[in-house]
Amino acid sequence: MSVFHDSDKNIFTLRTRHTLYQMRVGPGGYLSHLYYGRNFESKSRKSNQADSLDYLYLPGDHGFTTNPYELKAERDWSMDVLPMEYSAANTGDFRLSALNLATRDGVWGADLRYIRHEILPGKYNLTGLPSAFDREGNAETLSVILADKATGIEINLLYAVFEEQDVITRAVKIKNASDKIIYLQKAASACLDLPFGDWDLIYFYGRHAMERQTEREAITPGIKTISSRRGISSHQQNPFVILCDKNSTEDFGDCYGVMPVYSGNHKTEIERDQLDSIRLVTGIHDEQFTWKLNPGEIFDAPEILFAYTHQGLSQLSRIYHNFIKNNIIKSNYPESSRYVLLNNWEATYFNFNTDKLLKIASQAKNLGVDTLVLDDGWFGTRDDDNQGLGDWFVNEHKLPGGFDYLIPKIHEMGLNFGLWIEPESVNENSDLYRSHPDWALTVPGRKPAMGRNQLVLDFSRPDVIDYLYHIFADILRKYDINYIKWDMNRCLTDVYSHAFPADQQGEIFHRYVLGLYNLLDRLTSEFPDVLFEGCSGGGGRFDAGILYYCPQIWCSDDTDAIERLTIQYGTSFGYPPCSMGAHISAVPNHQTGRKTPIGTRAVVAMAGTFGYELDFNKLSEQEQDEVRRQIQDFRQYDKLTRDGDYYRLALSKYNHRFTAWEFAAPDQSEALVSVVMTHPTANAGPIYLKLKGLDESACYGLKFEFFGNLVPADQIYGGSRDGRKSYSGAALMYAGLTIPALFGDYPSARIYLKKI
Repeated sequence: MSVFHDSDKNIFTLRTRHTLYQMRVGPGGYLSHLYYGRNFESKSRKSNQADSLDYLYLPGDHGFTTNPYELKAERDWSMDVLPMEYSAANTGDFRLSALNLATRDGVWGADLRYIRHEILPGKYNLTGLPSAFDREGNAETLSVILADKATGIEINLLYAVFEEQDVITRAVKIKNASDKIIYLQKAASACLDLPFGDWDLIYFYGRHAMERQTEREAITPGIKTISSRRGISSHQQNPFVILCDKNSTEDFGDCYGVMPVYSGNHKTEIERDQLDSIRLVTGIHDEQFTWKLNPGEIFDAPEILFAYTHQGLSQLSRIYHNFIKNNIIKSNYPESSRYVLLNNWEATYFNFNTDKLLKIASQAKNLGVDTLVLDDGWFGTRDDDNQGLGDWFVNEHKLPGGFDYLIPKIHEMGLNFGLWIEPESVNENSDLYRSHPDWALTVPGRKPAMGRNQLVLDFSRPDVIDYLYHIFADILRKYDINYIKWDMNRCLTDVYSHAFPADQQGEIFHRYVLGLYNLLDRLTSEFPDVLFEGCSGGGGRFDAGILYYCPQIWCSDDTDAIERLTIQYGTSFGYPPCSMGAHISAVPNHQTGRKTPIGTRAVVAMAGTFGYELDFNKLSEQEQDEVRRQIQDFRQYDKLTRDGDYYRLALSKYNHRFTAWEFAAPDQSEALVSVVMTHPTANAGPIYLKLKGLDESACYGLKFEFFGNLVPADQIYGGSRDGRKSYSGAALMYAGLTIPALFGDYPSARIYLKKI
C-alpha cells in the first residue's frame, strides 16, 4: 500500500520509495498541506502511517489575516498563512488561487470544505485527456471530495501514487452539484505549498529555433509566471518547471519537478508571500477561459506529474525520463529501436519530383538509412507555403502516378516510407477553405491575423475532427506508410468558433486541445504500428501531452549542431533523450550558416533519435563513408542511448569551452560519453570530466574517438584514432578523466566504456 489514512487525526499520507506526501483535514474541515519531501521511517511501523507533521505549523496572528466564521475567535488560525492543498478565491486566502468561479447570481469563489474520501486500487482516468497509465499495476489512487455549500460546487482532488517510480500525479474533477449554471473562471490542476526553505526556480524559455534554454533564478517576493497563451505549449515557455534548493546541484539537493500533461494554454504561478512561504499553482491558463458547467456536469482539469528527490537535478531528470518512457508514452515504440530516417525537407524544400526523390532514396539506402520521409509539398497546389494546405490529395504534377507509384518504389528499395502532414491549419487558397470557411478560427466582422499565410482549423468542432480523421485514416489504410510527422506551424489567434454560442466562447482554447487529443487518439489507436512524430515549428509543442501519443517530437527547427547543444541540454531536464528528434543537416547550416564537422554533427544527433536532413548525393565520397560509419555506430549504441541513464556532465554556457554528456547502462555494464568543443582557447589545459553511473568496484576498457581534429589524439594516444585504455569505475567517477584539449572548428570526442 502507498496511501494511508489516519482516521483519528484525519491525516492522509502518500508514500513512494523515497518520498512522503502528507495532508490533513484541519479545523473547519479545510484540507491543509503538511509535507512533501524525503521519506522517513514511521514510529508506527504496523500501519506504516507517518508521524503527524502538523507540529511544524505554529499558531500565530500575523495581522489583517482573516479567519473562517466558525473560527473567528481564533485569530492565530488563518487560511492566508497556512499551507493549503487546493486554494480557492474570495474566502480569505489572498495568495494565488487554484479555483475561481461565478454563478449567475453574482457569487464568486468557493469555500471548500472536506466531505469524504476514497482510497482506490489502480490509477484514475480523465475524460478526453492524456494521463499516466499504470503499466506495472502498482499504482494507488486517493480521491478527496471538497465542496462549497453556497455554490454547490464539488472538487474531486485526485492523487495517484506510483510507488516504485517516485512519482505522484495530481488532477482535479470539478462537478456542478447544484441546479444552476456555474461558470469556471480558473480551474488549475494543482496547488503546492512549501512553507520553509530557500528556493530557486528553473524554467525553460526560448523562441522558435532556440527552444528550452535553461534559466535558474532565486524566487523573490512577489509572483513569477511561466505561461503560454498561444494555444500551444510554445517555443517561448515550456510548461515544465523545477523548484530546487538554492544549494542544489546535479548530484545533491532537494528538487521538485512539476510537469503538466497538457499541450495548450498553460500557466504556472509561483508566489513568495509575506512569510517567505512558496505557493505554486499550475494548470490551464485562465486568460480567455470560461467554462460553462451545467447542473450535473463535470470538468476534468489536466494531469500534473510531480516528482521529488533529495539527490539533485540529475536524479530528478532520470525519474521523469523513466516515467515518461514507461507510463506516459503509449506507443509501441518507447522501448524499440527507432528508424534511421532521411527527411527531404532541407534537401529539396518544395522543389522535388518523383525522380529527385527516388535518386535521394537510392543513395540513402546505399548508405544504410532505412526510412525516407516526404515532407511538405506533396499535396494540393502546394508549391510554396501560401497555398494548398488542407487539400490532402497527392499533387500528381510533381508526383506522376501519385502514391500508388511512389510508395511501392520506395519499398522496393528496401526503405520504409514516412509522410509529413499538418492537419490543424488551412490556407485561404485551398479547396477546403473555399468549401468550409466557417471551419477556421475567425472573429466575425474582423479580418484575421495571418501566420505563414494560413489559418487554424477549429478543432473544437467534432465535424472538423471527423473530417480529418477520415482523410488521414483513408490514406493510412490505403498506403503502406510507416511514419507520420505531425506538424503545427501556427499559434492560435482570432479564437472564435462558429459552432458554439456566445457563453461558450471561453471554452474554445481548451476544446481545441481536446479535439486534437481526440484525433491523435483515434489515429494512433487504429494504426499502432505507425511511428508518429510530433512537431510544431520544431519544438513549439514539446510536452508530456503530445508524448502520450507520439514517442518522439522534432526538438527544434534549428538543426545547427552547436545550437542544438543548449536546446537538447534544456530539454533533457524533463524529457527523455529518446523523445528528441535530432538530425544531421548540411553545412553551411541553413539556419545559422555555421560549418560544423560531419562527425560532430553525428555526435550531437546521436543524443536524440538520430537521422538526416540533407541530400546525400551532394556529399563527398569521404563524407558518404563517414555516414555509413555513423549509422553503424548509432545501431551499436542505440539501446544504450535509448534506455541508459542520462547525465549532464558540462555545458559550455558555464565552463566557456565545451559541452559533455553521458549515457550509462542501468546495470553499469557500459557507458558512452560525448564531448563537443564549442570555444577552443589558446594554451588550453585538458578537458576534465567526472563520469557517473559506473560500478566503482569494476574496471572499464575505454575506446576513444575524435572528430574534426585528430592531432591531439595522435600525440597522446600513439597515432591511433581509437586509443584504448582501462580504468576503475571509482577512479573515473571520483578522480575523473582527462582528454586532450581539442582545437579547430567544433571538434568532438566520444568515449565508449565497457566493463571488463
